[in-house]
Amino acid sequence: VQLQASGGGLVQAGGSLRLSCAASGRTFSGYNMGWFRQAPGKEREFLSAISWTGYRTPYADSVKGRFTISRDNAVNTVYLQMNSLSPEDTAVYYCAADDGPIRVITTTPKYWGPGTLVTVSS
Repeated sequence: VQLQASGGGLVQAGGSLRLSCAASGRTFSGYNMGWFRQAPGKEREFLSAISWTGYRTPYADSVKGRFTISRDNAVNTVYLQMNSLSPEDTAVYYCAADDGPIRVITTTPKYWGPGTLVTVSS
């Protein structure tokens, strides 16, 4: 499956952004999807995932209550709504996909897309 994230950009602290990740190449509805990010000088960090049914949506503590993941299987797209952004959220954001158990999408997903840069100014 091929993934393409979009929606990154520059936003002021306290603002919001919605990232999108379009998938192609395989049956999207069969994949668990996830979002990760990597800040300069830091390791890649899991943010959130959504099961192929949409019923399971784990979140990292760092974004719980601020970020919301969703998916639309009709248009092969997963979203990440990000609210109350702070400069600490500045990073390259990646979407990922995996067709295994949901625990895998939170750790070592099989497929990755190129990242989209989110910059939050203070």
